[in-house]
Order: sequence, then C-alpha cells, then structure tokens
Amino acid sequence: MKWAMRLRVALYLAQALDHCSSRGRALYHDLNAYRILFDQEGNPRLSSYGLMKNSRDGKSYSTNLAFTPPEYLRTGNTVLTDKVLELMYNGNCLHLPMAGRVIPESVVYSFGTLLLDLLSGKHIPPTHALDLIRGKNFLMLMDSCLEGHFSNNDGTELVRLASRCLQYEPRERPNVKSLVTALTPIQKETEVPSHVLMGIPHGTLSLKRKILTPLGEACSRMDLTAIHEMLEKNGYKDDEGIANELSFQMWTDQIQETLNSKKRGDTAFRAKEFETAIECYTHFIGGMMVSPTVFARRCLCYMLFDMPQEALGDAMQAQVISPEWPTAFYLQAAALFSLGMDKDALETLKDGTDLEARKHS
Repeated sequence: MKWAMRLRVALYLAQALDHCSSRGRALYHDLNAYRILFDQEGNPRLSSYGLMKNSRDGKSYSTNLAFTPPEYLRTGNTVLTDKVLELMYNGNCLHLPMAGRVIPESVVYSFGTLLLDLLSGKHIPPTHALDLIRGKNFLMLMDSCLEGHFSNNDGTELVRLASRCLQYEPRERPNVKSLVTALTPIQKETEVPSHVLMGIPHGTLSLKRKILTPLGEACSRMDLTAIHEMLEKNGYKDDEGIANELSFQMWTDQIQETLNSKKRGDTAFRAKEFETAIECYTHFIGGMMVSPTVFARRCLCYMLFDMPQEALGDAMQAQVISPEWPTAFYLQAAALFSLGMDKDALETLKDGTDLEARKHS
C-alpha cells in the first residue's frame, strides 16, 4: 500500500473514531488492522461495529496481551505467571479475560498500534516499537518499500503520534480530535481517488469469479450444512502452531475446566446441538486458551441461529489469531452475505482463494 493511501487510512480511522465518540459514550472495542475493510471504490471502512461497548457496562473483555492497553493489566484481576508470560511472548496468541473497562484512552492506544502497522507493514508489539523510538532508531520501524516516498517531517510526525498514543499512562495520550487535527495537514493527495492510490484500475473491484475450494463454494452459497460437515471433518489440524494446551507443563483446575469445555463443545458440535456448542465454546474463549478453529465453529453456530454480526466477529477473531488461514476469510464472506454486504463478501472470498492458492503453490 502506497504512503499516501496509508495516510488516508490513518486519517479515516481517526475521523471514524471521532465521529463515534461525538455521539456519546459508545466506544469501539478491540480496534485492530483486521477491522479495516475497503469498499468498491477502495475507500477504507471500519467494520464490526457490533463490537462497540459502553465504558459503563462493567463487563470483562478478552484481548491479546501483547497489544493490550497497560491499564487493562493494572486494573484486571489476572495474575500473570511466568508460564503465561512465556506463552504471551512466544506464541502471541494468548487471550485472558480482563476486568479493565474500555475507556477513550484505551481506544487511542489501539489506534497507536494501528499507526505502527501502517508505518511498518507488520504487527510490531508496542513495547518494542517504543524502545526503538526512544533509541532514535525509529527509521527501523518504517516499511522498506516506502523508502523515498515520504518526507522526513511526515515520517517523524507519524512516529511521534504513534508514540504519544502508546504512552503508559492514559492521561498522557492525545484525544481522538487532536489526532484528526494532526493527521489532516499531512494529507498531500486528497483529490486522488483511493483506487488510484492502491494501484487498482477503476472497475476491477467488482470481482471476477474465481474457482473456489469446496469450503469457499459452500460459504458463497451459504450452505451451512456443508460448512458444518467440512469443519467437523477438518477437526483442529489448522490450529498447529497456535499456543495451546501442549504448551503447558502443569495444569490448574481452571485451565483443565477450560479445556473440558472445549471437549464438550466439540461433542455438541458433532451432534448438531449448536446452542450447547455456543455455550461451551464461549466458556473456552473466555478462559486462558484460544483457538481459531473454536472461533470458526462458534461462527457457524451463530449463523445457524441467524446471528450474522456475531458470526462475523468470530470469523474476524479467527483471522486475528491466524492471519493467513483461508477458512477465516471464507466464513467472514458467509457472514457478510448474511448481512447483505455482497461486495465485501466477494472481496473476502477472493482473499481466501488467493491465500489458498499461495498455500498450495
């Protein structure tokens, strides 16, 4: 993605969050790169507003520790053991229930991690990024393909904004409105259409049909019975490499109960007792372990109960955990079709098919 388009994404997100906050206390929870979709003209859009939470509700949330706002860890009731920390930094897939509430400053912190993604082209843990910035090695953060495409002043300003957003103390972070103010003058190609900045000829975003895998085809037809059969047959083989129960040497009663809930969920899923499966998988997801396959299975269960927004959230969570897993994209497409977002669904099917092709090439 070109530098100008990355700036456009950053400004759009800041404006979207500012619009959100200006309408009351509704906050966007779990902001990350996988929430960003692009419309038929290539313009960025923020998805999964079903994940917006209210800071007064007092609920706990499950989040990725390596990218979690520090105040979640300070106000949460979770004790981080050495084994948990080891899993967090090695697998980067560990999710824990946090008692910290979503506040505006937490959303700004998440926006800072997104700025890092746009600057570097990869997912860099904030603590590592701040160490580089403090050591004046911030050019190491920049995506090498952007070299020569931005001025030092613009690059320095983006790094400065990211650093401010990622401050340890919430009160030291900027508010969203000031982010919009800071990002607006950096825009240099405001009149150029997004599809031009992305290098996509106009009209090609109306996707040409590609040959789909059986799962992709089933998702495109919304054949939920066929999807169930394929997910059941595939089992958990695609969870390889994800931090899981094999990473622990000793079990606590809580962890063992979490694993048992997954087994009960699998039994219910196999028996097509989908309400029970949702209940069991939800208990598993709320524990210390996480699995893209569990999210995929609960996603299908939600679709069977005509809950497409919840299904989309689960499919996107599966993608966060396993970014190059075609199944996550296919299930997102099925949920998007259910929501009447056919163009987005077709694009997502294409992404899944491209990943599948690379996987087998």
